[in-house]
Amino acid sequence: MSEILITGVAGFIGSETARHFLENGFNVIGIDNLNDYYDPLLKKYRLERLKNYKNFRFLKIDIENTKKVNQVFENYRIERVVNLAARAGVRYSIENPYVYTLTNTFGTLNLLEAGKNHGIKKFVLASTSSLYAGQKMPFKEDLPVNEPISPYAASKKGAEALCYSYFHLYGIDTTILRYFTVYGPAGRPDMAYFRFIYWIDNDIPITVFGDGSQSRDFTFISDIARGTFIATNTQTGFEIINLGNDNPRKLNYMIKLIEENLKKKAKIDYKAFHRADMKDTWASVEKARRILNWNAEISLENGIEKTVKWYIENRDFVNSLEIK
Repeated sequence: MSEILITGVAGFIGSETARHFLENGFNVIGIDNLNDYYDPLLKKYRLERLKNYKNFRFLKIDIENTKKVNQVFENYRIERVVNLAARAGVRYSIENPYVYTLTNTFGTLNLLEAGKNHGIKKFVLASTSSLYAGQKMPFKEDLPVNEPISPYAASKKGAEALCYSYFHLYGIDTTILRYFTVYGPAGRPDMAYFRFIYWIDNDIPITVFGDGSQSRDFTFISDIARGTFIATNTQTGFEIINLGNDNPRKLNYMIKLIEENLKKKAKIDYKAFHRADMKDTWASVEKARRILNWNAEISLENGIEKTVKWYIENRDFVNSLEIK
């Protein structure tokens, strides 16, 4: 039986997407390098939940390693690839641009080349709404995104370009998914909502860059995983598709929801707006509706409630993590 390869499987989106495939009866080969960009204990926590599935196999591999990537395709019957391995974070990419290019761009090339050589039927790339900086909202997939304002966005643009090249040259059916501000339980500790929950609960002032009026198209993790699952099982030729909530909300409102669910008031330390950040994001999801029959289902109110509930139930574990 053929297998699905999911990279970055111990990551936030990777682990939830893998669970979606596993619960639908697919055999999943998951790879991850378990790097320490944030506390690896959280990655191990997610991984342990996946290891309960008999149809899951984990390999500790870095997609930057060409030889190791090729060996995965030689040893398993990989039919579809979901590339969720990535160095994430706009601000950190300014400090460490090389690692972003190596993982996000060169790593994608390794997977495409190995996939081409072994006749894969589908390639899905996780991309980002950060590419739309400076464009008119709501962001549509046909907007020109030729001026990325961070090394992170540039590395993702490079990966997208490689995907198109391999579709054009070798006919690999490819879907690029541009995710919009994914949040939810067991998320990334470098994301604002995760740190805000932790800081507010522990009476630590939260840092807000700007005045909090900036908005994000917050999209709950289960919606993202479901959309990724559908895209992987849909022949598209070559398509770029937004996955977002289509309902941008202000950062201050998100903080208010966290306060209400924690029943605690935030102490806020406002800083200057960061030049690499986007002021607002808003996804047009018309293509997702038309091609994937997908819509986001979880509201920000419901999503924050679920996320804070997970935090409270796992407070001791979260407090044991290193929150940078």
